[in-house]
Amino acid sequence: MSKKVTKNHSLAESAIMLALSIALFAVSDALPWPFLYGGGFSLFGQVPIIVISYRHGLKNGLVASTALALFEMIMGFKNFSYVSGIIAWLIVAFADYIIAFGCLGLGGIFKDKFKNQHAELVAGGIVVCFIRFICHFISGVTIWAGYAPENMLVGVYSLVYNGSYMLIETIITIIGLFAVSAAFNLKKKNLR
Repeated sequence: MSKKVTKNHSLAESAIMLALSIALFAVSDALPWPFLYGGGFSLFGQVPIIVISYRHGLKNGLVASTALALFEMIMGFKNFSYVSGIIAWLIVAFADYIIAFGCLGLGGIFKDKFKNQHAELVAGGIVVCFIRFICHFISGVTIWAGYAPENMLVGVYSLVYNGSYMLIETIITIIGLFAVSAAFNLKKKNLR
């Protein structure tokens, strides 16, 4: 297979997986989750981006995850109306969207580091979920601190609130990655 065909295949597959991720996040955002102040988990929305990163490298993964981050920021643009000042806007933009979703492109970081594909994918999924949690935690203690109950430390509130949905997101992502890994040898260029 020529380099041009391989590059076109990679680009097409990445575009399809990005579209799938956006669709999964959009459907998930439409469901009534019990998180009153934002946040929530997706129904396998992170899995396609992590698969792109694993199959086609961190560069392609980061491009796709940045596109997803911009989509998520547009969908959550109303959140910017709750904050004032350029610093607050930047923290929301980067901590809740650009870095939080952009880090998903690092999901393939463990490719060829372990003896099996399952372990590589799951380890990558856990790392990106942890980074995403840290981003939301930082946003929670800096920007969204006013939503913490008066009798609770802001850090504890952010840990519990953001940790609750990110734990669910992590479990769902691991299940999805394990299922994809069981069904496909993702190291092969052709999945047939």
